[in-house]
Amino acid sequence: MKNKIRELTDRNNGLSNTKREEKYQQYVRGWVNYFKLADMKGLLAETDKWARRRIRAIYWKQWKRVRTRYRILRKLKLEHWQAIKLANSRCGYWRMVEMLNTVLTKK
Repeated sequence: MKNKIRELTDRNNGLSNTKREEKYQQYVRGWVNYFKLADMKGLLAETDKWARRRIRAIYWKQWKRVRTRYRILRKLKLEHWQAIKLANSRCGYWRMVEMLNTVLTKK
């Protein structure tokens, strides 16, 4: 399952966000329906947490410029100093999305 989710949430595959979301939801829905009788609540919670982090990394990569990152973070109701701090960060994608967890929620 994780390998298939890696393929669907690859940052370099060129899919649009709506198409990526559609394929991801279809795959997870099918997987859950196939294994619905098994006890997998913990596994699904862990996988969901990991997949959301990958999706946030996709969005962070799409906002390539500091100006774009700052503007979008401000639209997400982040304070000026916090938006500047995050937008100018030199951390990699995986580390950055850990910090973005409070800004980019499940909604």
